[in-house]
Amino acid sequence: MGLIEGKIFMKRVLTIGALACFVVGLTGCATPHPAAPVSATNAEYNYLIGPGDSVNIVVWRNPELSMQVPVRPDGRITTPLVEDLPAAGRDASTLAREIEKALAKYIRDPVVTVIVTSFVGPYSEQVRVVGEAARPMTLPFKQKMTLLDLMIAVGGITDFADGNRATLLRTSEGSKQYSVRLRDLIKRGDVSANVELKPGDVLIIPQSWF
Repeated sequence: MGLIEGKIFMKRVLTIGALACFVVGLTGCATPHPAAPVSATNAEYNYLIGPGDSVNIVVWRNPELSMQVPVRPDGRITTPLVEDLPAAGRDASTLAREIEKALAKYIRDPVVTVIVTSFVGPYSEQVRVVGEAARPMTLPFKQKMTLLDLMIAVGGITDFADGNRATLLRTSEGSKQYSVRLRDLIKRGDVSANVELKPGDVLIIPQSWF
């Protein structure tokens, strides 16, 4: 089979698949994956610092060493007496202990507090929306974040979206795929279609055939 014939064959297959979905109804073709679990919250979740975050470093009794610094694209920070310290992938408490260890070479018994003031998060934990969203984007994950929260942030779905055939790709579970019902949630107000998200989730919204 030549290249042209192959393309014609694939086009026919896709057309037949689309017609089959239309004939049997969306319920027959809308859920190739299991439904996403309603609850996904991890009670022990700690926010991890990522490139683009801003952190406020407070060194007790040493105001000259206290300051707000950005986390560089390489995931490191630089403060007085401490250069190129890795920050990405650590929570605020862990970073504070590492700064204390670095400062201990210069001052006695340093006590450090780290406060994250601007949130982006590591790339591996950001939530992404691709496809037929009004504004496809990447967002920092927040505890108890839901599908509805995500839809509000991206402005809903386009007129061409097949919302009930959307897929939730869960990278924290080995890229396992779940089906979600965006149209039922947004257009019909079906709260049973709302599910909690996990860090690193990717929402894929396909275009409707018709």
